[in-house]
Amino acid sequence: MPFLDWVNKNQAKAATGSVPTHLLQQEAVYGGSEDTPPENLLIQGDNLLALKALIPVYAGRVKCIFIDPPYNTQSAFEHYDDKLEHSQWLSMMYPRLVLLRELLAEDGSIWVTIDDNEAHYLKVLMDEVFGRRSFLGTCVWQHSVQAKGYSGKLSVHHNYCLAYGKASGLLIKNLPREEEHNVNYRNPDSDPRGPWRAGDVRNSLVRPNLMYDIKTPSGNIIRHPPKGWRFSKATFEAELAEGKIMFSADESRIIRKIYLGDQEGRVPETVWFADHVGTTREANGELRVLSESFDFATPKPERLIERVLRLATFPSDLVLDSFLGSGTTAAVAHKMGRRYIGIEMGEHARTHCVFRLQKVIDGEQGGISEAVGWKGGGGFRFCTLGQTAFDADGRINPEVRFGTLAAFIWHYETATPAANALNKPLLGLHNGAAYYLLYNGILGDRRPQGGNVLTHAVLQMLNEQYPHDGPKVIYGETTRLGDAKLAAEGVTFRQIPYDIKSR
Repeated sequence: MPFLDWVNKNQAKAATGSVPTHLLQQEAVYGGSEDTPPENLLIQGDNLLALKALIPVYAGRVKCIFIDPPYNTQSAFEHYDDKLEHSQWLSMMYPRLVLLRELLAEDGSIWVTIDDNEAHYLKVLMDEVFGRRSFLGTCVWQHSVQAKGYSGKLSVHHNYCLAYGKASGLLIKNLPREEEHNVNYRNPDSDPRGPWRAGDVRNSLVRPNLMYDIKTPSGNIIRHPPKGWRFSKATFEAELAEGKIMFSADESRIIRKIYLGDQEGRVPETVWFADHVGTTREANGELRVLSESFDFATPKPERLIERVLRLATFPSDLVLDSFLGSGTTAAVAHKMGRRYIGIEMGEHARTHCVFRLQKVIDGEQGGISEAVGWKGGGGFRFCTLGQTAFDADGRINPEVRFGTLAAFIWHYETATPAANALNKPLLGLHNGAAYYLLYNGILGDRRPQGGNVLTHAVLQMLNEQYPHDGPKVIYGETTRLGDAKLAAEGVTFRQIPYDIKSR
């Protein structure tokens, strides 16, 4: 497969592994209750650092990623800079896409809006990061219905939305059917199965085993098409007997009935018209409804995000937007009952995103609110980037709690999200091995010679309370057991932090 190359690409690739892991620092909680604190997160900070901070806990958990990165239009907007040299833009995107892929669930998808300035370069870049077989399609969004451009040039009315799955077998959900999609379904022969439309009986691929001739009721012969039929002769005869296949009046054609009652929604198209998903003008209007002073360059309409989330998620699925902008993705996810994480670097994370989500909690009726029956409720946590988890010498920051380090180690060892709450020494089982962590007084003893150190007594306790008949990997400050004892017990000991940072 061909790859895209640019100045400083090697540095961009190396940057992915050198991003330090920061701790998330909770600043405020909006909505929710003490009994049910909100899961939703709004993070203010550099999105590359924030994505790396999310990896230990959220790797492999995000069902849908929607991002609207800078389009590199060579413009300087009030809230963000969109004026990068082409290779700088690619170097900015590459490590972020790599981390986003790590956060994506195996059955998840990522949707990226972009325009002609970088769309085709981004396609090749995403082919490299996600794999060409994971490409789902390019959706064309009609973002404007008014003239845009100058005489002698083309008037541009569209942006793109590139869609990729984590795995090549991902299926996109169908959209709801509306009356306009049913106009071709009729029932001229009073078929008890209801309205139907005529479908093709020919195969789109060459299938030699499906090349057979068909004899009509009057004895005419219909020769097989060049690529064969869609179904076997046995299936054809069964469908004909059931009335699901019929001949035209002159017996020159075979008609396959496609019944309206069998249609589960409609297959989504790649052309998204403004009357279905909104325009940038509509998006600006949605912001002004919240506040006359609420302004943001190039926001996205709520209906556009709704379309993506309907195709890619179910209620309670986790949605991520690391270029949150004015907060549209988080607002739509909130109204649609999806969990979400939004990341935005500038001060508008507070002035725009927090403000907008508070309005959503209060039940604002703009955007898609009426369409989805939104009445208010829910909540979110506002966080900033705190200290790094490890200092320059590899020592663990004392602010790191057990659950944070446990999530980091589990992902570090298995590259999978944890299947259970990380609140006990046994983190879980993976590929036949059990993983344990002795840290932060998890055994109720903070002394170096106690619960954070692997001693004979600690190992006996682990074997009794968290038994595993197989290999064990135990992380701790140090061990008092010799190599022979460790080998006899099937234990691989890893010393923190050195065995985390050095491998």
